[in-house]
Amino acid sequence: MSQSINAVVLGATGYVGGELLRLLAGHPQIELAAAVSASSKGEPIGSKFPHLADAYSGVDFCGYEDWPATLGSSRKLALFSAAPHGASAEIIATALAQAEAERLEVHVVDSSADFRYAGQAAFEAIYSIAHGAPELLPDFSCTLPEFQPAIATAHVGHPGCFATAIALAAVPLMQSGMARPELFVAATTGSTGSGRSPQPGTHHPERHSNQYAYKPLTHRHAPEIAAMCKAASGADCQVNFVPHSGAFARGIYATLQAKTSGQASLQALRQYYDDFYADAPFVKIVDGTPKLKNVVASNYCHIGIACEDNTVVVTSALDNLVKGAAGGAVQWMNRLWQLPETSGLLAASPGWT
Repeated sequence: MSQSINAVVLGATGYVGGELLRLLAGHPQIELAAAVSASSKGEPIGSKFPHLADAYSGVDFCGYEDWPATLGSSRKLALFSAAPHGASAEIIATALAQAEAERLEVHVVDSSADFRYAGQAAFEAIYSIAHGAPELLPDFSCTLPEFQPAIATAHVGHPGCFATAIALAAVPLMQSGMARPELFVAATTGSTGSGRSPQPGTHHPERHSNQYAYKPLTHRHAPEIAAMCKAASGADCQVNFVPHSGAFARGIYATLQAKTSGQASLQALRQYYDDFYADAPFVKIVDGTPKLKNVVASNYCHIGIACEDNTVVVTSALDNLVKGAAGGAVQWMNRLWQLPETSGLLAASPGWT
């Protein structure tokens, strides 16, 4: 493209915001115009993210009312929200009004849960708070690029990191008809999944050399996972989800088990997954089982399949902050602006993290 697309990151001081800034620093066509933060307005980006100090030397966080003044001549705006659940919708509504006043062409990708549900009632039932901008819900879709070749809405609500890891493993299985529609899922997430603000569950002495389940069978992502699997595969499925907190900082490792239906075999399942993800540049079906170190800090998801007697096991590994959040958001933004889907996202995992 002859002219770059302006990027504005709302809620830019959290872990997902920091990952968005890192990825945008290397994007060939989307250029950061503003990192927006009410709490850090006027502070250098490097003060919150020392690892980004050189990439954004001389660049400060700006306030929510100030970002339109940072835009250059381009009238194209990639608006990313990394604001918290329950706050993001109202922030986005205000930003869209600002964009309209500036006569900008805009696409939004929201990393919060605010636009993951088609209806206001479903969101409010799960999160027990009022939706901040229900009038915008028809303008958003919630799915993964791997499940939707084209998107009919202007904006996207990115699925959660657990939902991303589990759905990428589950949807081909459900669509194949080779397994019964009841999934038993155990998934372990790193401490960054709990956000930047310290709390007992992420405090290092409690998390180090430790692993524990939390909210077994009651985690609020389970309905989101089931809804996305139904939308993508056409099959209703019951998701019995047990999340775990792991002792590592980044990544999600998910293990799905299901009973087979009919004459499923490892060869048939592997072929189905290979075909399903043949055009998905960031999903790799591996021999054996995936390993977190092979995907951490990358936008890739690795999937492994095992089948014995009447049981199938599908494992998936991805980085919760990248493929599960910021990287997936950039991948969607590439799609929305009709850029190559892989733009700015092809860096390999560093390995020995």
